[in-house]
Amino acid sequence: MKHRSGTTITPAKSVDAATAAIDWQQIDLYRFFALMFAPPTAECFSFLAQPAAPRALRELWQLLRCGGKFPGFRWFTNYEHYESGYIALFDVGMPEPPVPLFESAHDKARPAQEISLENTYFYEVLSLQSDTSRAVPDYLVTQLEFLAAVRYTGENATDQETIVSLARVEAEFLERHLLNWVPRAKSKLSRTGAPGFPELMTLLEQFLRNRYAGRRPRESSSPA
Repeated sequence: MKHRSGTTITPAKSVDAATAAIDWQQIDLYRFFALMFAPPTAECFSFLAQPAAPRALRELWQLLRCGGKFPGFRWFTNYEHYESGYIALFDVGMPEPPVPLFESAHDKARPAQEISLENTYFYEVLSLQSDTSRAVPDYLVTQLEFLAAVRYTGENATDQETIVSLARVEAEFLERHLLNWVPRAKSKLSRTGAPGFPELMTLLEQFLRNRYAGRRPRESSSPA
């Protein structure tokens, strides 16, 4: 994503390819999942291919309180299989890929242009612009990068009004967008039998639900 000033905003490095023994409490999971579902990179492949990765993801599964037992984790045997598998799942297919990574492919109740435009309105809250040369505004990675920026700005704000306002923006965007389509994508992905990505999408959905639960507006209690 880009700020209106022209500065490009990219996800921070979220994983250390040298070790999967990471402190999940110190990781911005919006950025982590943006990296996991972005187009293939050597960094992502190396992290998930190492023997310690299943243990690290099991710890994340428990931390996020995902339902049921961790199903285990298997990954692609080499980078070429990972790259071709990603493309086959998310990028190519007739009439569309098995699991497109953009919202309008899963929400058929509204025109795609309307969905993209509403995403853009949210991005303008932080004077951000999606890079349309890379992807449409409702692309998963773009949405996660936006939420990472909202989270970072809110955590570093000094006035309560800004903190409350950004928490509301995060909750509304999660409800209207990510939680509107990620569960549907997860269901489709679970039927593909693909390595790794179904478990990652399950972790992502649970993380999004947890963030929403912690930020959605609370109903006022009735007077006694």
